[in-house]
Amino acid sequence: MRKTLLLIATFLWIYSSQAEELLIDNLNGYLLEKDQWQPFKAIHINSGKVKNIYKAATDIPSSYQGKRLNGQGRTMLPGLIDAHGHIKGYALAKLQIHLRNSASAADSVKRVVAYRNSHPKLKWLQGRGWNQVLWPGKQYPTAVMLDKQIKDRPVWLRRVDGHAGWANSKAMQIAGISRTTPDPEGGQIIRDSEGNPTGIFIDNAMDLISKHIPEISLQEEIALLPEALNQLAKLGLTSVHDAGINSQTVAAYKTLAEQSQLPIRVYAMLSGSDKNVDQLIKAGPFISHNDYLTIRSIKLFFDGALGSRGAALHDSYSDKNNHKGLLLYPSKQLLLLAKQAQNHGFQVNIHAIGDRGNSEALNIFQRLNKLASKQASRHRIEHSQVIQLEDIPRFAKLNIIPSMQPIHATSDKNMAEDRLGPQRIKGAYAWRKLMNNNALIAGGSDFPVEPANPFYGIHAAVTRQDHNNHPPKGWYPEEKLTVAEALKLFTYNAAYAAYQEDKVGNLQPGHWADFILLEQNPFAVNKQSLWKVQVAATWVAGKPVYQQPSTQLAKQ
Repeated sequence: MRKTLLLIATFLWIYSSQAEELLIDNLNGYLLEKDQWQPFKAIHINSGKVKNIYKAATDIPSSYQGKRLNGQGRTMLPGLIDAHGHIKGYALAKLQIHLRNSASAADSVKRVVAYRNSHPKLKWLQGRGWNQVLWPGKQYPTAVMLDKQIKDRPVWLRRVDGHAGWANSKAMQIAGISRTTPDPEGGQIIRDSEGNPTGIFIDNAMDLISKHIPEISLQEEIALLPEALNQLAKLGLTSVHDAGINSQTVAAYKTLAEQSQLPIRVYAMLSGSDKNVDQLIKAGPFISHNDYLTIRSIKLFFDGALGSRGAALHDSYSDKNNHKGLLLYPSKQLLLLAKQAQNHGFQVNIHAIGDRGNSEALNIFQRLNKLASKQASRHRIEHSQVIQLEDIPRFAKLNIIPSMQPIHATSDKNMAEDRLGPQRIKGAYAWRKLMNNNALIAGGSDFPVEPANPFYGIHAAVTRQDHNNHPPKGWYPEEKLTVAEALKLFTYNAAYAAYQEDKVGNLQPGHWADFILLEQNPFAVNKQSLWKVQVAATWVAGKPVYQQPSTQLAKQ
């Protein structure tokens, strides 16, 4: 019999109200018990939550008379959670120029010109995804390259990691950028040999251009966010930790939550750089009545990214003498804001990529821990990308969660060792070393920097390879995780990183019935094929939010 799933319309007979019961049996399900993935055959749902799990078909009570579906042997997992993404950025990226995998600066310019020609009314041309490391010569592009084709409209193109921007001369003219414009604290304007801006702006210097770009309105944001969340649901995500939102996005999310328009769950981090951050902190955490929206953390930036050499290192970059990256804010300033956030009940999540950024973030948390209980200090370092070996044990000792994106390793392998050299690389993307030192790692993707598909990250964590199976044995294969460990990063661990391990991240009585049905079993497929695993359905709170359109489950 052909394995099928149910069209959303077919479920109308089931859900006249969320309170009705449902049993899905004939499953190849997996849940976590005592840190191990255990199989089950049926799930009993009531009022949007798991009422019971049945390990064997014979365990199902013969007295059950409620609604029932045949899972037809499909694999069921707890809904996947992305612990670090940018939902608004994901939504906007779909409306902008796509520069990912551009072959050269000239190829990028060609894409910008094509976009301009098809969007004649846009005042600003915006795009994202270029990566000079993948181009011949690996050099930064320049404004002149854009000026040759586009002089009449401003152009602003963000690098793939979001930590550098490429502007044309019109954009720099609007921003008032000249050779006398100083580098802002925590930022750098790349200049030519005569001191003239070349069109590349690193980290905090990006604000010199971006502040002149009109923001989308609140109503536009309210319209865009659900569309992005529905796209993420198709990938198997039932929850996303939105890494740094401003006050307008807070208002948009609250409106959507009140109107029950959030298709999947959002755990939001306030942006520490928002102009209204003091008021947002003083307002305290927010949790919607059905746990679809939680705002109880803040994201603070410490340094930049490795690809643009903005990540803060203790010693100079191996491929650039006398350059150690950028600290975007002084440690004292970050500590004061972190204290304020902790005092008002917020989790503190610090972006740190370089080994100095991670060291100083850990120092801040060590000071915060003296002011609160260990449970209250369940803070995070976002990315935890390059760590001194002696700092690795400090994560577990301080109860700090490394929130990591495994796909960064396979994306960065073409330049990371050039930046860091053969010794520092041993503490980079070091998932196994962290786990061996009892750290609990939360898994994410950092979309739209990387693709949002969580199975890409699971594949990277397990194989340390790209989608072409390179390198053959994996990049620094001693850091590989098992499939079971990688799945836990994107389920229980991510839930724990949001104080939600008693609500989501697993399938057990009392948890929300957030789960996915898969076309393939991740525990059974060839490891090199993990990134190809397809999601057949995504359910949140016992309701389907995505189904493959041509298939259906069988009613019983």
